[in-house]
Amino acid sequence: MPSRPASPRSSGRVTLADVAGIAGVSPITVSRALRGERAVDPELVARVKAAADRLGYVPDPAARALASRHGTHVALLIPMLSNALFVDVLEGVQKALRTEGYQTLIGVTHYDLAEEEQLLREQLLHRPAGMLVTGLDHNAATRALIQSSGIPCVHLMETTAAPGVHSVGFSQADAAADLTRHLMARGYRRIAFAAAQLDPRTLLRLDGWRREMHAAGLHASILEWLNPAPSSIALGATLFEQIIAQSPPVDAIFFCNDDLAQGALLAALRLGIEVPQRVAVAGFNDLTGSDQMVPPLTTVRTRRTEIGSAAARMLVALMRGETPETPCIDVGYEVVLRQST
Repeated sequence: MPSRPASPRSSGRVTLADVAGIAGVSPITVSRALRGERAVDPELVARVKAAADRLGYVPDPAARALASRHGTHVALLIPMLSNALFVDVLEGVQKALRTEGYQTLIGVTHYDLAEEEQLLREQLLHRPAGMLVTGLDHNAATRALIQSSGIPCVHLMETTAAPGVHSVGFSQADAAADLTRHLMARGYRRIAFAAAQLDPRTLLRLDGWRREMHAAGLHASILEWLNPAPSSIALGATLFEQIIAQSPPVDAIFFCNDDLAQGALLAALRLGIEVPQRVAVAGFNDLTGSDQMVPPLTTVRTRRTEIGSAAARMLVALMRGETPETPCIDVGYEVVLRQST
């Protein structure tokens, strides 16, 4: 006697055809419904998803990649994973992409343009469905790769009005300028700018500080403390001790990142230097712990998780062949005033 066809659960992997049989539709309709295509009737989508849940259906990434000519992953290039800033961005990206069925392939560039180019070449071999890259400061080869690949791409952390470029971020220079104006409004005049890493976004903050200092007639090159070493709490403490010994003395220090500023506040406590009575201290990014420092740190709050999720949503729209409402999303920032200034 011929054996009875096994049920999907007893015969191994559940297929699109199995889901289609339960839902009473064609396999291609199941595929479109599970991909979230807007042309599929919502009631039909609900029926297909109910059938998929009932059978325990898990999509086959390889089959989906073959059908679409691209993979189900998105290439993400970020400078560092040891920096809490980019961990927050990554959280926003992954949460938004996961709900759409995409995985994230992460490449860490270490702020090295040549390394970024090589990582992009390697990731393009896997034909990603889309790309998320940090910043706008790429070398000519990387820009050419992005343009010639034909793969949707969104730039993170900065904004641009350049035609054909999609970006999500905020104005680093304007944020730094706003914080500098706050310090001036509080009566500070000898405002030092202390920076580490010297990556493009740090240099944009330097530009914002310089702009306001020049406009107020307060700029002096001796107020610029630029160190190419990686940003850290320890380096912040070192920079603070060096700056505080400067003559004539400064009355405020704008650190390009909160970890430097946190190190400065810890050094001030150790040295018995009163903040802000002797010198005001401000940071940038509102990292974890900044509101718990003694005194609490004035800083710029950047919406890092929102940048990641908004960029991912824009990329999903591009990967679907849709036109985003705008090619440039400015998520803004907030100057957070606390007791350190």
